[in-house]
Amino acid sequence: MASNRWLTTGNYFTSYKQEQRIFLTHLDRTGFLIFLILLFVWPLVFPPSNKYMLVIDNILIAAVAVLGLNIATGFAGLISIGHAAFVGVGAYTAAFFAKTIGDSHVFLTHAWPLVILLSGFAGAFFGAVVGLPALRLKHLYLAIATLSFQMIFTWTINFMDFFDQGQTIPIARVFWFTGEVSRKEHYLFWYYAILVILILLGFMIRNLLRTRYGRCLVAVRDNDRAADAMGMHPGLTKVYAFALAGFMAGVAGALHAYLYRGVGIESFSLHESITYLAMAIVGGLGTLHGSFWGPAAIKMLDLFVENISEYAGSVLPATMNLTTALRPLSFGLVIVLFLMFEPRGIANWWRIFRSYTRLWPFRY
Repeated sequence: MASNRWLTTGNYFTSYKQEQRIFLTHLDRTGFLIFLILLFVWPLVFPPSNKYMLVIDNILIAAVAVLGLNIATGFAGLISIGHAAFVGVGAYTAAFFAKTIGDSHVFLTHAWPLVILLSGFAGAFFGAVVGLPALRLKHLYLAIATLSFQMIFTWTINFMDFFDQGQTIPIARVFWFTGEVSRKEHYLFWYYAILVILILLGFMIRNLLRTRYGRCLVAVRDNDRAADAMGMHPGLTKVYAFALAGFMAGVAGALHAYLYRGVGIESFSLHESITYLAMAIVGGLGTLHGSFWGPAAIKMLDLFVENISEYAGSVLPATMNLTTALRPLSFGLVIVLFLMFEPRGIANWWRIFRSYTRLWPFRY
């Protein structure tokens, strides 16, 4: 047992079970609980406008999707360039129910947690199917296989009359214990709903990484032949990594459909897949909390660039067309700078900060 469960100083372990616990100290657990309380309380104390609450909701949905991408790319080392297609599978699963039984059916409006869960399973199924080529492919070839799924998904939706050829398919407002969620409370309600789902999925992944199945992901990423020699099954590990990534993406897609009260193909394009990959890189591949830092950084960058563009458009002449060029320029520049100077992402800054606070006031 550790001699001091509140501080890192004096901690030592006598078993792997102690070393693998979620919170190493009571201070970590207390800080996390305080942070969760703040996340649930701040919208009630400082209510934001619908515009900024929508941005925050989008950050949380992107975090759910990037959690799945980090499972496949970060922990298992499987490059995926079609992650937005898995998100689209989840969204169009909800759209399938809307087209089949009606967008205002009680199943969609009252049993929406079940719809979100089914959307996750649909994403997991397609993730496992796309993961089958990982049995024989790796690196660039596997990336091209996932890109092919992105192209196939986009083409299929655009040419299917059932899904209105990619046009927006509406979904009605959901009901809660107090009745139908009103337009005024819509974004606030989904903030809490998405936050609860994100916390549950985060704990699920954290516990997965503590098991042998989570360690298999890392072993296959580092050296699949060595993992095979140690008794692991690299092929099965890669398939269930894609299945888990698809499940997270499917849940994110259903949440996106409910948040925007509709589904359209433009939200699941190749550009969105690149954006998810950029979020994972900026946040930190192979780290759990990097899945939260990355979406927050990219979404806040988009908001900042949008405000700068509006201001520049009111000052500079319209012929300069700064708004069109500034967003892709800043997006690409941020990715290049992180790849050059901080390839481990924002999560590494958090690691350095935590190490400093643990060792303070000692310099070593």
